[in-house]
Amino acid sequence: MTVSIVVVSHSEKIADGAVELAAQMAPDVVLLAAGGTMDGRIGTSLEKVLAALDKAGGGGTVIMTDLGSAVMTAESALEFAEDASEVVLADAPLVEGLVAAAVAAQGGGDVQAVKQAAEAAGGPARRTGGPALQEVGEGSVTGSGPDYTGDFELVNQAGMHARPAAKIAGGLSSLNAEVQVNGVDGASMTALMTLAAGKGSVLHVEAWGADAERAVNYVGGLVQAGFGEP
Repeated sequence: MTVSIVVVSHSEKIADGAVELAAQMAPDVVLLAAGGTMDGRIGTSLEKVLAALDKAGGGGTVIMTDLGSAVMTAESALEFAEDASEVVLADAPLVEGLVAAAVAAQGGGDVQAVKQAAEAAGGPARRTGGPALQEVGEGSVTGSGPDYTGDFELVNQAGMHARPAAKIAGGLSSLNAEVQVNGVDGASMTALMTLAAGKGSVLHVEAWGADAERAVNYVGGLVQAGFGEP
């Protein structure tokens, strides 16, 4: 059973639109919108949030919010939730965080992994650079600098757009590794999208940490499979 995600926004249209976008990338994840007030005004509603939590599945729930009082409303809902231990609030940008969280949930991540994926989206690079590489190859260990590196050519027609970026960022956020892709934070969906890498572009992946090899192989597997796209 996958983790469910509840979107709390001051605007019903924003909540519905964000859920619609994320659903395109995570068709098996329960995504619930709780936007606006009960009478259709701009604002937040504790009743709407609690109703969404009631509809969520049994695999745990991550709450995403937009601004100020939406966070307060979500925190109040946590106090009333029947099983608050299975509900967490993510501190993340709404759209980027939601997409990354949805992809992580689609991939089978637990509540904490989905929360971490959301919070990694759009964040600052965790590492701004490393020592020069002595050797670069597809999944080759280097003598110094990164613990593991790889070069992978984009084969999908659309290149690095929102869905591939979310898949990379969502998966890497749950690993014990710091990863750079062409010099930007691999766990940041927004940073990856700024690469504007088209078909035929090469992604140079550098990783540090216990899961460095796994992280590079994860990115390489996605790229070589075309992210499941034509």
